[in-house]
Amino acid sequence: MSAAAPLARIWLCADDYGISPGVNRGIRDLIERGRLNAASVMVVGPAIGREEVQALESTARASPRCAIGLHATLTAPFRPLSMHFRPLDGGLFPPFAKLFRLGLLRRFDPEIVNAELKLQLSTFSEMFGRAPDFVDGHQHVQLFPLVRDAFLDAVKELAPTAWVRQAGRPGPFAGRLNAPKALFLDALSAQFRARAARAGIAVNPAFAGAYDFSRKPDFGRLMCEFLEGLPDQAVVMCHPGFVDDVLASLDPFTDQREREHAYLAGEEFPALLAEKQVTLG
Repeated sequence: MSAAAPLARIWLCADDYGISPGVNRGIRDLIERGRLNAASVMVVGPAIGREEVQALESTARASPRCAIGLHATLTAPFRPLSMHFRPLDGGLFPPFAKLFRLGLLRRFDPEIVNAELKLQLSTFSEMFGRAPDFVDGHQHVQLFPLVRDAFLDAVKELAPTAWVRQAGRPGPFAGRLNAPKALFLDALSAQFRARAARAGIAVNPAFAGAYDFSRKPDFGRLMCEFLEGLPDQAVVMCHPGFVDDVLASLDPFTDQREREHAYLAGEEFPALLAEKQVTLG
């Protein structure tokens, strides 16, 4: 009888801890259930005070393998921590599309971005008493032109043992034309991986979890696709949480967070992990 194939150990990472109390509560609930093993913290969010930090730390300590990382943020509707960040849009970071366009046109100063990212890293370290286990980016800003080098320089200086998130899919899926968002992330991630390698910074070998949030698809069906063919240490991004007034005021992605939470908390999800020969470790 042949031995069973080894399980692929992946990171299932909930983004946006700190954006609202309801999102925080949903993420902690799933960590307690053993349904997540990573959480990405937005230190510029409105719900990241001492009590929320302590609650996440306490929940993560009770989990056998739960990483806590920094969700670096450079887009509206959030405000920079640094005084001299430019450009601003009504006192806020620029919107996603504008930041990306400015990077392509090389119309903002990467040193200003580096200073903001170092301040966010330092703030994380002050809150948690240590550097993050990993660093990623809200709306994948770490992959943007001009941002990526400033991002990697900041991580290299202040969190040299952390790994960083690239968003390229595993080989069989890369280049597929039926998923424009994922294809866009594949292209940006190729440059990011090369630059991270030159800087000596570890990256996840594969990524999944990107989809069109506005269409409100069946998250269980999507998760089945996400888990297909993932190698060890791949990252699957998710956004579970409970909707509250704070979230509704900041982000259009609301009800789908509750659908993600419901699926991940239910009994279909562990059965899918077993079927796909994947474990959260």
